Amino acid sequence: MIDVNLKGVTNSLAAILPTFISQKYGHVITTSSVAGLNAYPGAGIYGATKFAVRDLMEVLRMESAAEGSNIRTTTLYPGAINTELVSHISGAKTKSDMAGLYAQVGISPAAVASAVNFAIDQPEDVEMHELTIYPTKQG
Repeated sequence: MIDVNLKGVTNSLAAILPTFISQKYGHVITTSSVAGLNAYPGAGIYGATKFAVRDLMEVLRMESAAEGSNIRTTTLYPGAINTELVSHISGAKTKSDMAGLYAQVGISPAAVASAVNFAIDQPEDVEMHELTIYPTKQG
């Protein structure tokens, strides 16, 4: 989880930020999770990686603004989105509980794509910094 959820983001930033900084603009979009906003029993490490992404993107936003650049940041916080995520959960009870939740309330990944389009379509001087995408039926 740390390699994918945290190092994946930091490695991606290392690859794109030199260009964005030199041109003084760009748009960094990353995916966290509602677990980056709320703590969930049984998901401590997962949540820690997602909270770290939240902090990293907030600091990037603040530093970019302080430097007078026009680098925008958007962090997505999806809830139950019907992806392959559940198939990667190793704990039997957690996997079963999550599969049941997703079967009841999960929504299409198209909802996340729509949120990304919304963020991208904003004027260059507008930043949609955080977007939380929940199914309306998810408690």
